Amino acid sequence: MGHTHNSIFIKAPYSLVFDVSNHIERWTELFGDEYVKAEVLSRVGNEITFRLTDDESKSWVSKRWLYKDLKFAYASRHDPMFPFLYMKIIWLYHETKEGILMTWIQDFEMDPNFTKFSEEQIEGFINEHSQHNLRIFKRVIEKESMELAAKK
Repeated sequence: MGHTHNSIFIKAPYSLVFDVSNHIERWTELFGDEYVKAEVLSRVGNEITFRLTDDESKSWVSKRWLYKDLKFAYASRHDPMFPFLYMKIIWLYHETKEGILMTWIQDFEMDPNFTKFSEEQIEGFINEHSQHNLRIFKRVIEKESMELAAKK
């Protein structure tokens, strides 16, 4: 089983961090060049079903459940699952006086028919991408927070 755990501190109000980071349509911006398309397919209560398309034109559908009042979001990849047997993601938001510690935890298992990379290599790729993407989230959200504060 693969497991990653990455965090970054964002100097911005919790509500802004949560709302921007879970705005699926903005993920083409927030994830750098990783996703070329981020489409919401449906929203029912706190559940969002969406399709992501990467820079290699591969698409998959995932579901995300938002628990803003509890300071976390949970996601699961659905279709197609390959190259994974499962992919589960939790985003945690820890509020402090100075801002938010945002943490991404991913648990997954590779399909045994996927032989291009090992589970350890995939874990390394996910860690590298997560750290890069978290820095983008920080930059974008902190900039937006400063712009909103300047308007007050």
